[in-house]
Amino acid sequence: MLTAARKALLLDRLGRDGTLSVTPLAAELNVSEDTLRRDLRDLASEGLLVRVHGGAVPSSPTHRPVAARRGMHDAEKQRLARAAAGLIENGSVVIVDGGTTHLHLAAAVPRGQPFTLVTHSPAVASSFEHHDNVDIILIGGRIFRHSMVALGTETAQAFSRIRADLCLLGVTGIHPELGLTTGDAEEAALKCFMAGAAAETVVAVTPDKMGRANPWCIMPLERVAILITTEDRPGWLPSGVSHLFAA
Repeated sequence: MLTAARKALLLDRLGRDGTLSVTPLAAELNVSEDTLRRDLRDLASEGLLVRVHGGAVPSSPTHRPVAARRGMHDAEKQRLARAAAGLIENGSVVIVDGGTTHLHLAAAVPRGQPFTLVTHSPAVASSFEHHDNVDIILIGGRIFRHSMVALGTETAQAFSRIRADLCLLGVTGIHPELGLTTGDAEEAALKCFMAGAAAETVVAVTPDKMGRANPWCIMPLERVAILITTEDRPGWLPSGVSHLFAA
């Protein structure tokens, strides 16, 4: 089998099964395990999958610049934002991550609701301009242009001094084994800081992130309090994690 045909088969099998295991595939295709690992390295370098020990898992397609993500799954993001808004209590302190889903949050929150919003996203902060009862705290730092959020030591230190009730965390992939992931190492580390600064972490994900991964791990699934989706509860979600269907 030619290399191109073999890679196409690997991607087709990954789409069907959700995972690839090198040893049985090498025997099935009658090629060496080194050959398959080389194929997986090539496909991973193109962003088509994520390599894991012994094989690969599907790559999330959502680690794109924020401008490219606007408009993607917009109806689902509005539903997710409404569900997330329903978790915000009066007087609470809420950390809100960047991301296009959270840009819909202001429209979903009742205008008169009082709470404190903490974010490192200038766009999220400005979206609450007309919410007079929301106290907005904007965390500064170097702007990571890919996501248009602040990053760096200063940003992480600011979040480490906060004790919030809720963290609405953005991710680009959620996988049963790899947990919450994203495509940038520094951003992944900051997201872990943000989650650690809150009593509960809520993750709202569109269908294209489910069962997929990016190279950098944020934290395991067990640290999530509530997962919000527009689909039924995934069977692989740990029993300790609540599921909220976004109607």
